[in-house]
Amino acid sequence: MPAGEPAADETGEPRPGPVTRAPAIRPFLLTAGRVADASSALPVETQVVATARALAVLDTLSFEPLAIVSVCRQPQSLAEIAAHLRLHLNVVRVLAEDLRVKGHLAVYEPGTGTARDPSILQRVIDGLLAIPDSPEA
Repeated sequence: MPAGEPAADETGEPRPGPVTRAPAIRPFLLTAGRVADASSALPVETQVVATARALAVLDTLSFEPLAIVSVCRQPQSLAEIAAHLRLHLNVVRVLAEDLRVKGHLAVYEPGTGTARDPSILQRVIDGLLAIPDSPEA
């Protein structure tokens, strides 16, 4: 049997490979099937910070919105939020926009020149690389 092929059972049929653990919740469930519109999606380097209003109602928020607001007590880029919470970037984009509309996040989009500034992009990359890996569940 060539390497990489699954072992066969007594009938000669290939045995299924090991089952890997699927994510507990699929990304489309977190956003109710909504996706970030490519033409208006917040850029990855967009900075967001929790508002006083959000912090006042923190105990009423559920799961991912609560985690996003909690992490945004200090300004964070969308990329940093996604990395900290181990969420897909587009999920963070959709949920951050929802939280912005509700007045829970203040959003600071960089100017077009800022988004192309190599020093700023390098700082975002360095920030992402500095995030420690969390232990496996």
